[in-house]
Amino acid sequence: MHFSRNLLSGKHKYLFGSTILLFISVICLAFSMEDNDDFEISRREVLLRRIGHELLLQSGDSKSRVLPVEKIAENEYQIRFENDLTFQPDSLVNTTRRLLANDPLAHSYVVNVLSCNNASVVYGYAISQNKKDDIVACIGRAQPKACYRINIKFKPTAINATTKGYILGGLPFLAFVGFIFLRSVKPRRALPDDQYTDMLTLGTAWFDVKNRKLIINGKTIDLTGTETRVLRIFALSPNETVERSRLQKEIWEDEGVVVGRSLDMFISKLRKKLELDPNINIVVIRGKGYKLEISY
Repeated sequence: MHFSRNLLSGKHKYLFGSTILLFISVICLAFSMEDNDDFEISRREVLLRRIGHELLLQSGDSKSRVLPVEKIAENEYQIRFENDLTFQPDSLVNTTRRLLANDPLAHSYVVNVLSCNNASVVYGYAISQNKKDDIVACIGRAQPKACYRINIKFKPTAINATTKGYILGGLPFLAFVGFIFLRSVKPRRALPDDQYTDMLTLGTAWFDVKNRKLIINGKTIDLTGTETRVLRIFALSPNETVERSRLQKEIWEDEGVVVGRSLDMFISKLRKKLELDPNINIVVIRGKGYKLEISY
């Protein structure tokens, strides 16, 4: 009995010491990254100004200025211009990819081009570290000359100063909680990340795939599970013909039943829900299938 108690006491001391060492290691890591992060963030702002400069040159403007880059939120920046400009979406995509490839912290980001007049999104796309997850649509269409602002939101990749402050302030509490957890016999399973949302753009509308919602002109429209699966196929191939057989196979084959009239019914329901935006429509391509037409 005495030996067992000593053994348990030794384990507790070992676990407590391991917890303290773990938190000290996290703090040291956070502060060792601070100087490097500040430098990379400053370098990123220079790259963003370079993006604005190249867009002006592509628009035929070699004299007007790119206004100072503004940080509008955590990990989000806005590029502004002195004068109106025009841009090619594919040139914008290629320019940001090429220049931001030099930013080691810019693995994934979302770009939205806003109209200065009403802050509406005139064009947007998402670039991921894994290229197959990129969301880029409607390239090859020149945008009219106007006043634009470009918002670029980066996916967080490092511990920022605020997080470091929380780590320091909560160290005693975290050490105590860590010790209690380490004493626990049953390991705790990690919770899934509920914050991730698969967002797609349909012209000026937003399609929230995970939460099954359409956001058109500020109005939120609920979708059923089947409507979501159908619309996602269209959204990933805008202005392209999607064969009827493909829709039936991908939506209903796993359920063992394929009903032609069911597809027509869901297409009809989706058309009604998309009526709030006259620039978006699902049209029938006779003898082939359907096409999600998005006009600008």
